Amino acid sequence: MRKKTVLFICKGNSGRSQMAETFFNYFAKTGKAISAGTKPDEKLHPWTIKVMKEAGGDISQQKPKLLTNEMMRNADRIIIMDSEISKNIPPEYLPKLKKWRIEKLLGKPIGQIRKIRDRIKKRVKQLIKEIE
Repeated sequence: MRKKTVLFICKGNSGRSQMAETFFNYFAKTGKAISAGTKPDEKLHPWTIKVMKEAGGDISQQKPKLLTNEMMRNADRIIIMDSEISKNIPPEYLPKLKKWRIEKLLGKPIGQIRKIRDRIKKRVKQLIKEIE
């Protein structure tokens, strides 16, 4: 049985989607995750690195990646963090698409970013239960 691949997408790939990828790859037994951004930032947001380290994940070496057609084609499930990103998804991939409304990290205080991290972790665990 082939491992299911989940693609997490947000705009900058420097926060939410990186968190989701890390949690998925940590908790999943039979799947793997990748993440990408529609307009990737140059590096991960420092708060992302900090809150993930607090949760036991070192993502300091990860880099934001540009979303490609190949990533979408190879994914079994595509998760977008906010609905504005759906306009970047070609129609043929819409059956694989699931929208999570996860607020952006930009400009949020560290306490709010921790809450967003925890919400992402919970959603990832639910997703794993669905697909495993």
